[in-house]
Amino acid sequence: MAPKVQRGRLRLIESPVRSIEPEAAVPAVVSAPDRVEAPVSLRVAKTNRGALGDLPDAQLVVLSAEGNMQAFEMLYRRHATFAIHLATRIEGSPRDVEDIVHDAFLRAFERLRDLSDKAAFRGWLGSIVVHAVRSRMRRAKLMSVLGLGRSSEPVDLDAIASPDASPHVRAQLAQIYALLRTLSADDRIAWTLRYIEGHELESVAELTRCSLATVKRRISRAQQFLDEHFVDPISKEDAVKNEVSS
Repeated sequence: MAPKVQRGRLRLIESPVRSIEPEAAVPAVVSAPDRVEAPVSLRVAKTNRGALGDLPDAQLVVLSAEGNMQAFEMLYRRHATFAIHLATRIEGSPRDVEDIVHDAFLRAFERLRDLSDKAAFRGWLGSIVVHAVRSRMRRAKLMSVLGLGRSSEPVDLDAIASPDASPHVRAQLAQIYALLRTLSADDRIAWTLRYIEGHELESVAELTRCSLATVKRRISRAQQFLDEHFVDPISKEDAVKNEVSS
């Protein structure tokens, strides 16, 4: 007789990730902030870095928009870790993430004059990263349908899980990401930003460049799918043990 597996509403017992602030520790897959190396196209001499480092984002954006590459390199150094972290958590793997982030910064540089709220550079950059990851996901899915794509990259738990996450949470995360990869890119990204990254709904809407109502629908669809298919690893293990003992 097959063991009975308990199904129920998906609920993580402990938070699988921790929100990373600019000065906080970062996952092993990401270099520490002071080791983030700017792309060759953004690298400049070290002169004036100390003075620029004291400026808020708004002033750095204004200077960068005027062609000051030292100012833009400072924005890169300040926010590269955040961008890499964001892309990795959405993707579930660090593969190609550095290229995605590099391209996102170059796009940001080209469109700095379009940013009305200069102090909102971080969130604006995040929306560019999210859009870039979404495009990559949709392209990969299309190539897979056409039989031209490479096999899906395994979920890298060391890159997405908190260092002190328990084995139970890591098992949950592995299953969650496997299920999320069967969803549309839009639903997957919205749910990940809300429940893995921990963003408020308004922030998810800004990052995905869509309305709050649309974000809610996407998250609801993803949540319903996960509720229907997620199996708690511990419940499953207990069911097997009970079957064996009986």
